[in-house]
Amino acid sequence: MIFFAVLLLRKLHTPMYILIGNLSLTDIIITTTVLPKIISVGLFNDIAISYSGCFLQQNIYLAFQATQSFLLGVMAFDRYVAICNPLRYNDIITLKICALLSISSWIIGILITFPVVIKSSMLPFCGDKMMFWFCDFPPVIALSCSDTTSLLFQALGLALFTIMIPGYVIIWTYSKIILTVCKIKSVDGRKKAFSTCSSHLTVVILFYGAHLIVYISSTVNNVRPSVLILISIINCILTPFANPIIYSFRNKELKTAIQKHFLFPRLHPL
Repeated sequence: MIFFAVLLLRKLHTPMYILIGNLSLTDIIITTTVLPKIISVGLFNDIAISYSGCFLQQNIYLAFQATQSFLLGVMAFDRYVAICNPLRYNDIITLKICALLSISSWIIGILITFPVVIKSSMLPFCGDKMMFWFCDFPPVIALSCSDTTSLLFQALGLALFTIMIPGYVIIWTYSKIILTVCKIKSVDGRKKAFSTCSSHLTVVILFYGAHLIVYISSTVNNVRPSVLILISIINCILTPFANPIIYSFRNKELKTAIQKHFLFPRLHPL
């Protein structure tokens, strides 16, 4: 509903809502990539997955997780301009610039993960199927019969790039935002300034916190692969589930638009 509200309603065609719409679309793609196999396992106990299906799922999942990371960095920059330079916001964050940054996030996120997944799909594996519900990168690579050290280092470097670059932008922008807000003398003014970025900050903490848990669990010795997969599944379902709730409940204009045009259209005739 958030995605179609931003897509169809002209009054939501602003940079902030366009970025929220892009984030919603990545959430839809991530969950759609993982949930069908989980449902198949629950209904039919169909744990096996083909190699082509496994690496297709892995490629889509990793690509759009990376895309979401870059989008969160772009959204942090948008909030920085809105709070630290509000008089020039419309000149700096135009619809053209917003579209360019959004498209760049999608392109970089998709292209940056493609080579690693292609290389991993060319590794030798035993058998014609894998016993996975969710093809996360480390558990799948661990099943290869060849030396995967160089590929793991390459994947680690790309993962750090997709996390550290947006992470640096987020840390820099929010340090500037905090300094700017602290200079506001009015208490109401401070609350209003913080409220404009509270939803985004909550999503950022949830996104990076979930990935940190996955990373820590993958580095701990003697952790069963099934546990790692379960943690990853919770990560790829919990964050997309929470994101729309956070944005719709904390944003009055978006909540009103969804209620008016999707939930209770007869109560609000056009």
